[in-house]
Amino acid sequence: MNATDLAKAREQPAPPPDSAAGQSLAGLLRPHLGGFAAVVILQVIGAIAGLVPLLAVVELGRTLLSPGPIDHGHVWFVVFAGAVGLFVRLLFTAASSGLGHIVDGQVQLTFRRQLAARLGRVPIGWLSRRRTGELAKVVGEDVSAVHPFIAHAPGELISAFVVPLVSLIYLFTIDWRLTLITLIPVVLAVSLVPLLMLPARLREQEEFDAAMGRIASSAVEFVQGISVVKAFGGSERAHRKFLTAADDFVSIFLRWVRGMSVVAAGMQLALSPPFVLLVVLIGGAALITAGGLAPADLLPFLLLGLGLTAPVAALGHGFDEMQAARRAVGRIRDVLAVRSLPEPAHPVAPQGHRVELRGVRFGYEADHEVLRGIDLVLEPGTVTAIVGPSGSGKSTLVQLLPRFFDPAHGSVVLGGVDLREIGSRELYRMVSFVFQDVRLLRASVADNIALAVPHADHDDVVRAARLANIHDRILELPRGYQTVIGEDAGLSGGEAQRISLARALLAATPVLVLDEATSFADPQTEQAVRQALATLGGDRTILVIAHRLETVADADTVVMLDNGSIVERGRPAELLAQNGRFAEFWQSHRSAIADETATHGGVPQGDEPR
Repeated sequence: MNATDLAKAREQPAPPPDSAAGQSLAGLLRPHLGGFAAVVILQVIGAIAGLVPLLAVVELGRTLLSPGPIDHGHVWFVVFAGAVGLFVRLLFTAASSGLGHIVDGQVQLTFRRQLAARLGRVPIGWLSRRRTGELAKVVGEDVSAVHPFIAHAPGELISAFVVPLVSLIYLFTIDWRLTLITLIPVVLAVSLVPLLMLPARLREQEEFDAAMGRIASSAVEFVQGISVVKAFGGSERAHRKFLTAADDFVSIFLRWVRGMSVVAAGMQLALSPPFVLLVVLIGGAALITAGGLAPADLLPFLLLGLGLTAPVAALGHGFDEMQAARRAVGRIRDVLAVRSLPEPAHPVAPQGHRVELRGVRFGYEADHEVLRGIDLVLEPGTVTAIVGPSGSGKSTLVQLLPRFFDPAHGSVVLGGVDLREIGSRELYRMVSFVFQDVRLLRASVADNIALAVPHADHDDVVRAARLANIHDRILELPRGYQTVIGEDAGLSGGEAQRISLARALLAATPVLVLDEATSFADPQTEQAVRQALATLGGDRTILVIAHRLETVADADTVVMLDNGSIVERGRPAELLAQNGRFAEFWQSHRSAIADETATHGGVPQGDEPR
């Protein structure tokens, strides 16, 4: 996939907003109802044809056991009819199964496309508060879990109802009393089904699924933390969460098995061939000795009695998978029901790129505000640095500019227009961003840099890479700018950040947001990046989260956040002279740099604020 393809994919018309939200299972599967109907019809024909060999055996037995000469022509006709029935059954059930798997593949593809489209439009805040393992389970395991429901359930349900129904009609024509006796195992098994649907059993199944999700999430964290554990030790403490999740899963699984085992064993016993034959033989013997049934008429009950229970037994074996599929579809629906940020009905184009935050309040939870009454103006041609302690709301604030969230109160204005009135495509032509946690596509280096400008010339891509101080490193890769990241070579965290920065520089948007975009860079690279930003600054509006003194010193305005509120703002030198919160921040960072330099030798370096 190249940058042009990626751009075309972004330009495809998106599904109607929240079109999948609240849809029932039938609504989600409606496009595939034709395929389901064909599967059912084929299975009905195959199920009925499957009874013909059994009926042929019954007819042969009654013919051969009847007094008088044997009609050989009739015997061969019955044998031929049984063989044809067997062939038709194999043909139509194979066709039904094959078509069912094709429909299953289409349904899974549809689900994954809908999930991908939905996850591409949900607020970033919703994604950031979900564990990677849980979402991976929905897109991967949960979508795959619908396989039994789509590919196997139609055939099993049809067999479970059609075969017993036709068999019962035939057996009732022979002897209604023995027919009722033959139904005793089925009635016993069916009477146990409600025990599988008790609230306690359903709650245990939900706990089982939740435990599986925790295992998946903790496993991801376990793997990601291996390098840290190897470097610093303490594996038991670092991975206690994984061990706890595994122990919880074992206890929940054992409780679930104990609750299901007795009922499942009872159903299997009631539907087992020995038990069915025993019931039929006892009932048949009683009727024969009483003179109410001819001995030859016992044969169809012995054969078709097993045919009554086998489909029900097969349905019982698939009950757990059906329940798992139902719960998986519920979790898929939950993700599809997440509402995306609304698009304006009549988008308005911003006039200029002056940014204003007016009385902005925001919280991830309704009862806890992260930002409290933020009023801030970012003028074109200036660099504004956001500083503050961890948890003060810095990252949340900068993520409002590319509209990763909408504020609960107040507004974010770009060029005199509320972001909620600007179309997303127009907004991302105005705002680009580089965050600390960089994700690159499995595509060439050139395509990753040109993601926002797919038709950019190679010279423009190289120029952006030079400005981000990543050009020389790219030339060292196996195929230079055509190296596919993740296949031909891998990049370090700092190198990935510089690729992301080159992408933002190539986009040349008038507003640039940097969430500590040089946190992984070495001092020489950081200096080159700072010079690049100074060169390209011009009329740009730049907002940066700053942790390093050099970044703060270069800023035109510093905004000090604490507990979601602006406590100080102004030029760096002015704030230092006030000897307030920013001065404390500055001195603590200089002390940290001095201690680190003293530990490793050398003289601390750093710019003084302008």
